[in-house]
Amino acid sequence: MTEPRLFNVYCDESCHLEHDGVPVMAWGAVYCPADASRAISEAVRTLKAEHGLAHNFEAKWTKVSPAKVDFYLALINLFLAEDRLRFRGLIVPDKARLNHARFDQSHDDWYYKMYFTMLRPIFTAPHRYRIYLDVKDTRGGPKTRKLHEVLANSLYDFDRQAIQRVQQVRSHESELLQIADLLIGALTYANRGLTTSPAKTAIGIRLRERLGQNVLIRTSTFTETKFNVLVWRAREAAE
Repeated sequence: MTEPRLFNVYCDESCHLEHDGVPVMAWGAVYCPADASRAISEAVRTLKAEHGLAHNFEAKWTKVSPAKVDFYLALINLFLAEDRLRFRGLIVPDKARLNHARFDQSHDDWYYKMYFTMLRPIFTAPHRYRIYLDVKDTRGGPKTRKLHEVLANSLYDFDRQAIQRVQQVRSHESELLQIADLLIGALTYANRGLTTSPAKTAIGIRLRERLGQNVLIRTSTFTETKFNVLVWRAREAAE
């Protein structure tokens, strides 16, 4: 019988607003056994120190630059080498194709469905999960409670034993959330077909070299657990 374990899941999203002018939107989660999170966070802080960065420096996709590319590539290497650390992502290549009215749903309804779709492969009985979300805006509290409700109900986890917690954290206080932001940024950048930043392009190259040339733009195989991506296309739901 499998011994139940507790996992921490660090979630973020990119270009998730319906009318922000960006065609691509993405969700992603970095996760690991809860008892490994402190050691991994300390390893990231050590990496920051080795590259001359303050321990409270917030690593994030928007800060990737030629001056810091060596650090960010080292952070990608840390993710790839750490067996306890995994990523699950969901990418919507063209949100202009969404037709919420046809499915009698709001954008918010669909947003929560996509969050569950992204997270569902992570959840495995009899394990337990604590989910941490990046603080985005003043609506974060209600959105967090709603997501917990959606996840628990979808898993028939009415006593909330499997999904123990859905909680907001600030990304500058969580190294694991910073890794999630970096990987989601790489995923979004690749699916937008961008090549304008040599430093950001280098991160995509490193991931493709280690994980496969199409790892950022195609749906992963069912058995892929290190870096698992779903490319969700609206037309598939309409056909």
